[in-house]
Amino acid sequence: MSKKIAVIEDDADLFALLKYNLSREGFTIVGAQTGRGAADLCRREKPDLVLLDIMLPDADGLEICKSIRSQAELAHVPVIFLTARASETDRIVGLELGANDYIVKPFFVRELVARIKIQFRGQASAAKLLRAGTLELDRSSCEVRLDGSPLTLTATEFRLLEFLMSRPGVVFSREQLLDSVWGHDRAVTDRTVDVYILRLRQKIEADPANPALIRSVRGFGYSFQNTARPVEESEPQPPVSAALVETA
Repeated sequence: MSKKIAVIEDDADLFALLKYNLSREGFTIVGAQTGRGAADLCRREKPDLVLLDIMLPDADGLEICKSIRSQAELAHVPVIFLTARASETDRIVGLELGANDYIVKPFFVRELVARIKIQFRGQASAAKLLRAGTLELDRSSCEVRLDGSPLTLTATEFRLLEFLMSRPGVVFSREQLLDSVWGHDRAVTDRTVDVYILRLRQKIEADPANPALIRSVRGFGYSFQNTARPVEESEPQPPVSAALVETA
């Protein structure tokens, strides 16, 4: 399956040039020539990489990048800025906001293609086996083992654990976890996330009251630590009601 690239570029000639050349390289191209709705386009199309112009007439490319980085389902997607801003300060700001690369116009298309391929070369194919200490999650068999022994997880518990383990160190809000694990069409609340986190901790943590794998981030949400270590500051978990827990 070819990689999908989202091109957000207002210059019609450059947009057409990029679409032509990248298509010849075997990439699938989606995109827009305006900034408004660019983040929604990326969320809908789920591209493997985003080429983003900073100086758009109706939006700020930097803000679009921040929006992309704030969405759980897009946080891992490489973003390459295309811009006429060439100063060192502009480059630093762009990279600090989450861009993976920064290309100044005018540029050679062959160089752009090479940089895109570098980004894809750095992306390992989705590992079938995720590990954190003695915890193992096998995507192919949908099994989870702790110290070599299988754990019994519901389908939702498995999806939540897989999502967190595949993005170690990234902090996700409850709303982001609901959207990514339960989906947009759901009849559950953010308290449901707390219920499932508690259940997972009881199954995978050596000491669920002092979790070392699934970390609470005060006032925001949760993060998975790929190396077990004590948590310096964890958010106290309120009592949960069994009525919030689904069975699948």
